[in-house]
Amino acid sequence: MSTAETTPRGSEKQALDVPVSTDSLLTPAPDGGLEAWLVAGGASCVFFCGLGFANSFGVFQAYYMTHQLAHESPDKIAWIGSLSAFLSLLTGAIGGPLFDRYGAWILRPAAIFYVFAVMMTSLCTQYWHFMLAQGVLMGISMGLSMFPAMAAVSQFFDKNRAAALGLAISGSSIGGVVMPIALSKMLTSSTLGFGWSVRIIGFLMLPLLAFSCVTVKSRLPPRSTTLFIGAAFKESHYVIIIVGLFFVFLGMFTPLFFVPSYAVSRGMESTLAFYLLAILNAASTFGRIIPGLLADKFGPLNILGFAGLALGIIILCFNEAKSTAALVVYSIVFGFVSGTIISGASAAFAKCPKDQRDIGTYMGMGMAVSSLAALIGPPVNGALIAKYGGFFEVSILSGVMCLIGGFVVFAAKTATSQGLLGRA
Repeated sequence: MSTAETTPRGSEKQALDVPVSTDSLLTPAPDGGLEAWLVAGGASCVFFCGLGFANSFGVFQAYYMTHQLAHESPDKIAWIGSLSAFLSLLTGAIGGPLFDRYGAWILRPAAIFYVFAVMMTSLCTQYWHFMLAQGVLMGISMGLSMFPAMAAVSQFFDKNRAAALGLAISGSSIGGVVMPIALSKMLTSSTLGFGWSVRIIGFLMLPLLAFSCVTVKSRLPPRSTTLFIGAAFKESHYVIIIVGLFFVFLGMFTPLFFVPSYAVSRGMESTLAFYLLAILNAASTFGRIIPGLLADKFGPLNILGFAGLALGIIILCFNEAKSTAALVVYSIVFGFVSGTIISGASAAFAKCPKDQRDIGTYMGMGMAVSSLAALIGPPVNGALIAKYGGFFEVSILSGVMCLIGGFVVFAAKTATSQGLLGRA
């Protein structure tokens, strides 16, 4: 009988560097090979279409403020993107367990609904249209595709898990380069209009998501599990990671949502301001891969904690980037550091369960709770911009939140067997 069958779940402290599988019947993760890297490649396409599009919301924020939703306040428009980000993380609490129980089939209906949401966004003309299509439907379908993709990659990699997750999630950075540039060109330098500009992006997603549906699969046999593992929240290091990530999420979305609007307020031409998002996301590609390699060597919590602290310092300097050159450099630096957060958090959550077949559930629950911050942060920042007419107050609030999150992540190390100074 395996240890997993005789030991009650959550009955003893789990060190973050202990192998996650305790079932002797399960074969070790291949940590490479054609099948494993195809899974990572398929997951990368999921993130290209999902987070890549979500990371382009700054383009929509600036465009809506001067076109369809010009009569609405910045904070009200920001609710569209923040609701989408919140729901994409919240539905991970469903997508992760569904993957653990039934495998990667959940990707197929999620992909169909995601493309449908993009196409419906192209037809929107009123605020509530955008909330339903780009906020609700897109957010839910994004979460039901991203978390099974991350869990699948985690099943195929063990020693190189953080690097593989970084490679998979780097697809969102590539999408975040391609989509803002494409949208900017189509919206400002063509006669296509908003509808066809967004529909062309939807047609771009179709073959990529089809490839993901074929390549992303489960390595381990499905198991009967619940949508919620209450014992996980009795593990102090797991709870502290969630709290730390919550504070980081409160602040990290500020430049993603508002850097184009801020650049325009500093006198930058709108087309170039939209390109800042592409520059930011290009830099985050390296920020997802390089720290992932370091996390496998030095520990995911160390890398995640340092990233939170660095991100806080960078966001505190947001209002000091005043020239075009300074804004470009700022976007590069922020993009690199922010790219660490999602991949680093995924690797940290993947180390928590005693049975690696619970990775999807642990990851989904952790991201779901943390996602409340993604719902709160951008609208609060939008309200501050509307009240004070500038970005100084926004940079202070968001930067401090990220600093707190970084310190809390380091506090999670004290709940591990390695302690604060160990590799965790």
